[in-house]
Amino acid sequence: MQTDSSPSQSTSLPAPWWQQAWVLVLAGGIVMGLALGVRHVQGLFLLPVTLDRGWSRETFGFAMAIQNLSWGIAQPFTGMVADRFGSAKVIAGGLLFYAVGLFLMLHADTPAGFVWAAGVCIGIGLSGTTFGAVYGAISRLVAPERRSWALGLSGAIGGLVQFALVPAAQQLLSAWSWPGALSALALAMLLVMPLAFPLRSESAVSMTTEAEQLLPAALKEAFSHSGFWMLNLGFLACGFQLAFIATHLPAYLLDKGMAPAHAVTALAIIALANVLGTYCFGLLGARHRRKHLLAGIYLLRAAAMALFVLLPLSPISLYLFAGVMGFLWLGTAPLTNGLVSQVFGLRYITTLFGFVFFGHQLGSFLGVWMGSYLFEQTQSYDLIWMCAMALGVLAAALHWPIDDHEIARPALSRMPA
Repeated sequence: MQTDSSPSQSTSLPAPWWQQAWVLVLAGGIVMGLALGVRHVQGLFLLPVTLDRGWSRETFGFAMAIQNLSWGIAQPFTGMVADRFGSAKVIAGGLLFYAVGLFLMLHADTPAGFVWAAGVCIGIGLSGTTFGAVYGAISRLVAPERRSWALGLSGAIGGLVQFALVPAAQQLLSAWSWPGALSALALAMLLVMPLAFPLRSESAVSMTTEAEQLLPAALKEAFSHSGFWMLNLGFLACGFQLAFIATHLPAYLLDKGMAPAHAVTALAIIALANVLGTYCFGLLGARHRRKHLLAGIYLLRAAAMALFVLLPLSPISLYLFAGVMGFLWLGTAPLTNGLVSQVFGLRYITTLFGFVFFGHQLGSFLGVWMGSYLFEQTQSYDLIWMCAMALGVLAAALHWPIDDHEIARPALSRMPA
């Protein structure tokens, strides 16, 4: 019988305050929110950086695309390190990489240097500070009956931090220009490093049949499961949509003649609505089949984008679109993570989610880069909007038939202690 080793279950003594569920959720949410929030406001830096350096939008977009791809490539490996040595070390290292990457962006006076700093270094930092590492730690440290609540609430706290970062980044840009804003964000990454301490999960895995499974066997089991590949392909659509909107929406609105304040407000609404959406979908994941919820999210996203592009653009239509997309923004992450743990168990949850997340980041790479490339070729974002809608419909079709039943493994014999 599978057990979940959490501080409250593994001993009769009260857990220290730093191992209480609310501390884990708060620490994970703040770390994840800061990491995703800085990524969320990258679109605000597109025009200041390119105008100051004399680069094209494609140069900036390519660096952001490489960031997403580096994040995806690094995620399975940071997942393996977290599963082997604990999530706290990975999270602390990720924050350090993130801070270094932001600092190096200040001194990158060539496109290649900018790609290495903003693309590769920050991409590796994101792999250690976001969904894989944080959700993996919380999944193992929180009791099963509270897991959906914990994942949803940590994502909601992260969304609240993202929301706060939008006006904060705008104020930093106005007061100190983009180099000063990047310096402040790098310092913030270093200041939150102590929050990695409560998320230590070195002893979270109990000696069960699941724990005895070796990593090569777990990977073979996952790669031979059709649902694992459907999750990968479906998550690709998620990354494509979100990365394109977060990076290119401010420039899209400026091209349509809207003031920069509207772009800032739209990003803030997305972040704020994401707080409610992530928490709601985390709770719904405990009551309804996660694959059906995921299919619904992708269909609603496609419909929202279609209405936004087809209807006349106005502040009201923009804010309504931002609210709907924000509610659907990151609800996919706790649902997908929960679906992976539901089918394959907790022992290698961070590693397996890392491989699924690679699909998400491949989509992010394509969304950011294709948005820049197609704009340079056509001077319009219309074609990329249509691609994002089509991928949403495809993702819904892929998630619906996934076999979400837990894999039954034969008991392995163990030597007596």
